[in-house]
Amino acid sequence: MTVSAGRASIEVAISQRPLTTVLFDVDGVLVDAPHERAWRDALEGFAEPQRLTTQIYQARIAGKPRLMGARAALEQLGVPDAGAQAVLYAEQKQRRFVELVIAGQFAAFPDGLRFIQAVRALGFRIAAVSSSKNANGMMARIHVESGGTLLDLFDANLCGREVARGKPDPTLFLLAAAELGVAPRGCLVVEDAPAGIEAAKAGGMKAVGVARLGDAALLQAAHADLVVTSLDQVAVDALAIGTLSARRSEGAM
Repeated sequence: MTVSAGRASIEVAISQRPLTTVLFDVDGVLVDAPHERAWRDALEGFAEPQRLTTQIYQARIAGKPRLMGARAALEQLGVPDAGAQAVLYAEQKQRRFVELVIAGQFAAFPDGLRFIQAVRALGFRIAAVSSSKNANGMMARIHVESGGTLLDLFDANLCGREVARGKPDPTLFLLAAAELGVAPRGCLVVEDAPAGIEAAKAGGMKAVGVARLGDAALLQAAHADLVVTSLDQVAVDALAIGTLSARRSEGAM
């Protein structure tokens, strides 16, 4: 067999696999970003900051566009006139977030970087798909072993893309699939927020929930196909044949 024929055979095999593409959320999946802390700190003047628990953050804010998350949090906490107050709360959160990023209060998750390297080695195409307008700035500051930055690794980037409806609406994920030229059924979404899982499932995609904050139940309730506490628990050998499962030696939920 010639080299060109061999390459063509590999490309055909990849195109026929049930899963060929991975769409990554960024915050909480690839980057340990100070969003929760910023939302909590910014609550000063609206409600008692300590009332914003991790559970409320994950269920009401995480994965959503900033203004939507701000309003949902204030409504959950019973703040009067939450709709009007949400604009100010969102602005205050963004200022605090920028302060924390400038201070270097973020880092890449090592298992996230390993998983990206693993799926790229399989020939999968990958995209960064986050509602956050801050995601690109953080990824541009994270250098990877292969050279360049985390931002350079993706075949498509939709972080902060303006859409009419954010997660849990599937529009952002569907746009990513379209830009990569793949059908939604061939996409695996990696998310840490219930809203992101719901968006993936609404778009006809498979979804892995990464429960880094003890929130496995929320991700399972959102109908994630697999819930793990680390991306090291995803069976890369199964992905090689286009299926999703947990490594046998690891405990997935």
